[in-house]
Amino acid sequence: MTVKDLTTRRQFVSGVPAILGGSTVLSACSQGTATDSYEAVSARTWRIGAFGALGALSGFEGPALGKELVRYATLAPSSHNTQCWKFAVAGNAITILPDLLRRTPAVDPEDHHLFVSLGCAAENLVQAALAHGPAGEAGFDVASDALRVALSPTQPQATESFKAMAQRQCTRGDYDAKPISNDELRLLERAGTADGVRMLLLTERNTMEQVLAHVVQANTAQMADPAFVKELRAWIRFNGADAVRTGDGLYGAASGNPSVPSWIGNLAFDMFFTPKSENDKYARQIRSSAGIAVFIGRAADKAHWVEVGRCYERFALQATALGIRNAMLNQPVEVPSVRPLFAADMGLVGQRPDLVVRFGRGPALPTSLRRPVQAVLV
Repeated sequence: MTVKDLTTRRQFVSGVPAILGGSTVLSACSQGTATDSYEAVSARTWRIGAFGALGALSGFEGPALGKELVRYATLAPSSHNTQCWKFAVAGNAITILPDLLRRTPAVDPEDHHLFVSLGCAAENLVQAALAHGPAGEAGFDVASDALRVALSPTQPQATESFKAMAQRQCTRGDYDAKPISNDELRLLERAGTADGVRMLLLTERNTMEQVLAHVVQANTAQMADPAFVKELRAWIRFNGADAVRTGDGLYGAASGNPSVPSWIGNLAFDMFFTPKSENDKYARQIRSSAGIAVFIGRAADKAHWVEVGRCYERFALQATALGIRNAMLNQPVEVPSVRPLFAADMGLVGQRPDLVVRFGRGPALPTSLRRPVQAVLV
């Protein structure tokens, strides 16, 4: 949710070779053993189960099925890849709870991104449940801040969106700047819209430049905030070994950066993570995109933030099924002083925009990792 991975401000090592005095930077590959290398852990994390003869996923039932559905839920994006969720499996329901120990108060003081992230996880869970047989119906309980997904028997159906789940990623690199078709735009709009959530699809270059201006203004403000910078740094994993050890956070290679020892990464972060370098990167990335999607919930409350997360995840899965990448540009909705100006420019006076997402076609990048299922069960 980055729902920031929801996250976008990660490209900090263009000058790393200078720090190393011209020596070779480590590759993005982990230096671990064959069983615990980044590559092996990533392959285990981003896998889809085996399909049976009738097209349904097979091999799980009872408690084992509940854990497998939780595994798919954890493949959802979350702000800074904090994985800010817990799951309770009981009978014919799975409850998703916020993990407040994984809050990001500097960038998300209202827990907006946290609840969007829970919605993303719920959508993955519903899609995975249908592929295995149960139909999932999600409901948010305002009193407990919990999402309960009730499961009931139905005919299994593995949708194209479900099949795309193992390839979905927030791809924080450059795209090819080519437009996508009107038919594809209609599919994205249908996926990203619900009764309580609407979505603006912006493909005109002048409008995208307006968005860029707000991204630059908000990003500059965030980078002047020591608490924001400290929080962001704490969630960066500069190499595959650190990503494997924690199973969370923002793996540098997933943003196109080389894998380096942590001490070098921290030094490069201090030297090269500047407003100019970041703003130049966003200008390049927005101008390489086919368009920008803005998600707006009907109300600014947790229940609608969850629904925004579900809509965004459907959008992201549909985009992935079409071979379209996406990444967050949430700075204009994160900085309170910029948010109303951005909303007014987008014709959303009196409304709160929730997410800003760029999309287009481009290459895949290394994936982020996830914690084991056992670590998120209660």
